[in-house]
Amino acid sequence: MQTLKAFRGSLAVSVVTLALVGILSGSIGLVITAAVLAILEVTLSFDNAVVNAKYLKKMSPLWQKLFLTVGILIAVFGMRLVFPIVIVAVTANLGFGEVIDLALNDSVAYAEELEGAKAAIYSFGGVFLLMIFLDWLFEEKEIKWLRPLEAALERLGKLDQLSIFIAGILVLIASAAVEPEEAKTVLFAGLIGLVTYLGVAGLDSFFDEEDEDEALPAAAGAGPAAAAVGKAGFATFLYLEVLDASFSFDGVIGAFAISTNVLVIAAGLGIGAVFVRSMTVYLVRQGTLAEYRYLEHGAHWAIGALAIILLIQLRYHIPEAITGLLGLGLIGAAYTSSVLANRKDRDELLSPSGEEHDDQKARV
Repeated sequence: MQTLKAFRGSLAVSVVTLALVGILSGSIGLVITAAVLAILEVTLSFDNAVVNAKYLKKMSPLWQKLFLTVGILIAVFGMRLVFPIVIVAVTANLGFGEVIDLALNDSVAYAEELEGAKAAIYSFGGVFLLMIFLDWLFEEKEIKWLRPLEAALERLGKLDQLSIFIAGILVLIASAAVEPEEAKTVLFAGLIGLVTYLGVAGLDSFFDEEDEDEALPAAAGAGPAAAAVGKAGFATFLYLEVLDASFSFDGVIGAFAISTNVLVIAAGLGIGAVFVRSMTVYLVRQGTLAEYRYLEHGAHWAIGALAIILLIQLRYHIPEAITGLLGLGLIGAAYTSSVLANRKDRDELLSPSGEEHDDQKARV
């Protein structure tokens, strides 16, 4: 019942959107195409939902509501429809109106222009996601999933600026692997991705610390504390929106392999984006990240895999099915490990030695 409630809004949006696609197009085939695109988006972005939940649970109720209302509008219309048009306009040196005309009246040409912009898109998205993965990978963690590997990488992370160094090296390698005319684009877009991450993550960290500092004197006056919470919420909101954009790039470009109808693509990916938001809410309300201890680890490893795939796709095509299945496989492995770890904990608690230990503690 709780699950149905969490996804009730997404199901309603799906039914209405697919109905509109059918009514406006008069084609059941396009309805099916939109549904397939929605499934593709959910598959590619499940790890996004897990990471979103990690940050959403620390946001105030107001910013949570804004993320689930204003944020979904940005995700659906901004990142899946408007932003690709802006990218094409900038990279192809076309007017915004010209690109809109292409998108609506010559979707094949629009798809070709978007394909031509992939050097900038993949480099930006790949570096941004890579920095998320590397900073998580090198930070100290109380819970470790792949214990020997993660422990060794934590020790390696004591080297200052290691994440930036690795990201910079990979961008240089990627720029050397592409055609000469695309090398500058890859370097510039990668630099923008790096700067964007450092700026947004820096704001999030700064306002988090300020929020903690303001929490102590909050009893004397709620004004400063409320302002700090508001700024922290905005920084986290901005971080999540850029994260969502980075996840959506691969799906937007890959969608043209399934359909060249821009509105059908926007409808399908929009439905998927709404479901990802619902999954985020469900994970937060159910306390899933706390219950399944390794789920966050699996999501970050999936983010790392997606980042590397985006950079590899600057030179070689990798089917979206492989990307989606790899992400789901890593999260599935983390989920299974969490279930087994929980079962082991319960068995130890219920074992005779565990009962004896509890009795001894009770007597003490």
